[in-house]
Amino acid sequence: MPDKFDYTVIGSGPAGYVSAIRAAQLGFKVALIEKWDRLGGTCLNIGCIPSKAMLESSEHYADIKHKYAEQGIVAKDVKVDVAKMLENKRNVVEQLTDGVRMLLEKKNKVTVIQGHGRLKGPHLVEVEGSDGKRTEIESTHIVLALGSKPVQLPFMKFDGERIISSTEALDLEKVPKSMIVIGAGAVGLELGSVWSRLGTEVTVVEMLPQITPFADKSLSKALQRSLEAQGMKFLLSTKVTSAEVQKTQVKLDWENGKGESGQLKAEKVLVSVGRIPSTGDCGLEDAGVEMDGLQVKIDDNFRTNLDGVYAIGDLVRGPMLAHKGEDEGVAVAELIAGQAGHVNYDAIPNVVYTWPELAQVGMTEDEAKAQGIKTKTGKFLFRGNGRALTMNEPEGQAKIVCDAKSGRVLGAGIVGARASDMIAELALALEFKATWEDLAYTSHAHPTLSEIIKEAALAVDKRPIHG
Repeated sequence: MPDKFDYTVIGSGPAGYVSAIRAAQLGFKVALIEKWDRLGGTCLNIGCIPSKAMLESSEHYADIKHKYAEQGIVAKDVKVDVAKMLENKRNVVEQLTDGVRMLLEKKNKVTVIQGHGRLKGPHLVEVEGSDGKRTEIESTHIVLALGSKPVQLPFMKFDGERIISSTEALDLEKVPKSMIVIGAGAVGLELGSVWSRLGTEVTVVEMLPQITPFADKSLSKALQRSLEAQGMKFLLSTKVTSAEVQKTQVKLDWENGKGESGQLKAEKVLVSVGRIPSTGDCGLEDAGVEMDGLQVKIDDNFRTNLDGVYAIGDLVRGPMLAHKGEDEGVAVAELIAGQAGHVNYDAIPNVVYTWPELAQVGMTEDEAKAQGIKTKTGKFLFRGNGRALTMNEPEGQAKIVCDAKSGRVLGAGIVGARASDMIAELALALEFKATWEDLAYTSHAHPTLSEIIKEAALAVDKRPIHG
């Protein structure tokens, strides 16, 4: 007889493990199935967390070499120990993934089942262990949280050595002399900046006319200028047309919208042109799950066409972001429990963790205008903020977009130090339909970077105090 559960999750990434925990809190008997040895999925093991560890390490190195002397801190003969950086990254990953297992098994009594989960029907999952043994799990509710994987270019397949994905880019044992990054989204810019700081000559190739296509154009341009000043090179409105892997390098041919063409050569090529849902060999097609292109088709309550089967995270519509998946994981558990699960897709921040950072939430000015909305905007520069100057971080700006009539905040973006932390206040403003006045008349501690948001809000009405 199959084991029986109320709530079974396939996949232990942020969407999956958070959903399992919330379901357990709501009183369900919960199982979580994971094929990898470590829990946490791509984000914790080979994505968000290890990349941030490498970003922090490389940023400290770059600051010591290029910035600290201005503050009277002089260090000589600074060297990079890549092996130690990788060890630190692994330690962080292990600490967090061990913590997730503790939260699931010990604190919330979730049954963690190691093996490859395949959907067999509306209430049935088959699990294949590493030994090839197969068992079945019967569950009233099944939540698919299978995650995603990097897109491969048809003429440039990953080989793990010369043509690499983000996984390999996080585990290089020595600093490459040169690297071409294909794709100027968050992954490409973050990993490109890691190796650029450590001494790699990095060139970024992007098909679109701007980097970070999701963000406000002016903020994208500001970030590009900063990264160029740090040594990164950019070819925009440019596509790679062919690739030849040679003994010690890769040769790429490119062309752009101006009719120009040329060649690039580099020791490594990082392909970061997006991700697709990981639906292969998981039984979805055989079970009859309806798809919407490469994504699983769901209704507004995350239900698939199969009774009792739900899908969340990178499998379904919306941005492929860990925090979006977490919100969906909580919402689906609450909806199944009869509560009012909720995700506001208009208030999900998107962040690029370069330095300076770039963060965006809600509509850009161009997006609002495209919808026929009359807008008012407010901007404030970091160099007008006392805390930014004491941190020696004068580079950057915040921009708030509001409805011209009501004053309601429609969107906002920040490029600058700690933008990833500051954007939360603006996401909250969107969630609660706040106006620029709500932000402007909220007391912000002095001196803090958050005062930049207050000043940008005041600038909507053309009355910033310090700018």
